[in-house]
Amino acid sequence: QVQLVESGGGLVQAGGSLRLSCAASGIIFSINTMRWYRQAPGKQRELVAAIASGGSTNYADSVKGRFTISRDNAKNTVYLQLNDLKPEDTALYYCNVPAWGQNYWGQGTQVTVSS
Repeated sequence: QVQLVESGGGLVQAGGSLRLSCAASGIIFSINTMRWYRQAPGKQRELVAAIASGGSTNYADSVKGRFTISRDNAKNTVYLQLNDLKPEDTALYYCNVPAWGQNYWGQGTQVTVSS
């Protein structure tokens, strides 16, 4: 059974930082690409960042230079460091992994940025 459990969200002022974590189980973590998505109220879910098994990364243009995705294969955990947060970053952030022929999602962690 695949499980993704996110944590680390919260309320922060503009310019602040948060670190999101996603602990995975039920997959061979080290070989999977891990992704972070977000969904703001009334908007479509969007890809924020991804990290491949070899460590290569890519980011949405809106977060480049502010967010950093990383992984710890020994802990089966992927992280998303959010710096210089803006009110428009307010959203529910989800961890995602395509594995075993399916697409798996965590329950999400809320990030709220006040101006």
